[in-house]
Amino acid sequence: MTVTSTTLVIGATGTTGSRTAAQLTAAGHRVKAASRNATPVVGAESVIFDWYDPATHLDALDGTDRVYLLPPLGESDPASVMLPFLQRARDAGVHRAVLLSSSAIAQGGPAVGMVHQALPELFEQWAVLRPSWFMQNFTGAHAHAVSIREDGAIWTATGSGRVGFVDAEDIAAVAVHALTDEHAPNTDLILTGPEALSYDDIAAIITEVTGRPVAHRRLSYEQMRDRLTALIPVEFAAMLAGMDRAIAEGSEDRVTDTVQRLTGRPPRSFRALLQTETPWNN
Repeated sequence: MTVTSTTLVIGATGTTGSRTAAQLTAAGHRVKAASRNATPVVGAESVIFDWYDPATHLDALDGTDRVYLLPPLGESDPASVMLPFLQRARDAGVHRAVLLSSSAIAQGGPAVGMVHQALPELFEQWAVLRPSWFMQNFTGAHAHAVSIREDGAIWTATGSGRVGFVDAEDIAAVAVHALTDEHAPNTDLILTGPEALSYDDIAAIITEVTGRPVAHRRLSYEQMRDRLTALIPVEFAAMLAGMDRAIAEGSEDRVTDTVQRLTGRPPRSFRALLQTETPWNN
């Protein structure tokens, strides 16, 4: 990476974007931290960016040659929003793009899967990060963390299905590698933690490590869909409940060596994360 290289981090105040920006700046890389309000980020140039406001795009892209892409949250058709921007980014001189997707969404699949499919056609240097479910879902502002605080429970339709939950810091570390290594991965990367855990396991570990009693409440697909529909549109609720059902059927029961292979260190365990991220008593 040359001294003149600058990375645009979209979603620089989000779970992975904030960590990616922080790790890049800590390593001495130039960063443009993009968010809707240009929230200050230590060591970075903060810029306004809104997926739905093209007037913010050119300023954000000015002087950048690589970009970390966080899709617009809650957008059912992110390709329609992202692809015009990516074409503009390529024309502006961006030559490497790293996209945050999901282990549950393959290339050409729904939602961000269509952006994944288009990325290699737009950029010679690229990567798609496909992390499993975030460990931070149990410690941040996610619905699971809220139900832990308020009800001492985690509600899912995952049954006994296991997930290779991954720490957002490890996702960011892989993102930094993909953005700055001499050779771009030019592939998609499935990211997991060091072990596959059921939600029963998660509840038991939280209870053991923190002393806070937490139980996993098992729901049917229909019960989970209806519970989510009270909070989000029914189509999105059905999709999320369907992901739980897929977990119950074994879709996420896997562990990969990607974090170790690309960063040179093992991924953090959920038990270790709880020693630093347990805000439930606040």
